[in-house]
Parts: sequence; C-alpha cells; structure tokens
Amino acid sequence: MRFFSRLKFLFHFRKSLPFFKEFFLSKQVRVTAKMASLLLIFGYIIFPFDLIPDYLLLFGIFDDIMIAGLILQQMVKMAPHSLREKYEIEDD
Repeated sequence: MRFFSRLKFLFHFRKSLPFFKEFFLSKQVRVTAKMASLLLIFGYIIFPFDLIPDYLLLFGIFDDIMIAGLILQQMVKMAPHSLREKYEIEDD
C-alpha cells in the first residue's frame, strides 16, 4: 500500500516539487543519499531500460511509471522522518 501512496504522490508531480527541492537542499539528508538519487534519476534518463516498448502505448508507458515510482520510493526511504512527516508520506 505504501508503494501506491508514493505512486499517487508522483502523479501529483507539481505538488511533489517542494519535497524534491527540500530533499536536495536539506542538510538533514546525507550527501550520499542525494548523490544516489541523482544517479538513479539521470541514469534512467540517459539509459532508459524498457521492459515493454513505448510504441505499445499504454503498456509501454507502464514500465516507465513503475521505474519512476521505484526511484521515488528509494528517495522517500532515504529522506529523514521529519521531511516525510512534513509532506505526509507514510513511514516504512
């Protein structure tokens, strides 16, 4: 259930921007966590791995959404409790 709430958080991306901004600017988040998140994000942008080709329309986009959700899930796990609480993201 936590994964789906985080996926919902991703779909409301405009509302998620303050979380991402604070995640990267916060001194409470370890530098290694920030670097790992950037590596995951840019790694997927540069080398998009598709399980299902994008030309299959809805099915092709599904794996991209799942990868974005997994990256977000990892960022949430690395975020301090206070940041998760501020943006009402469920704890693990």
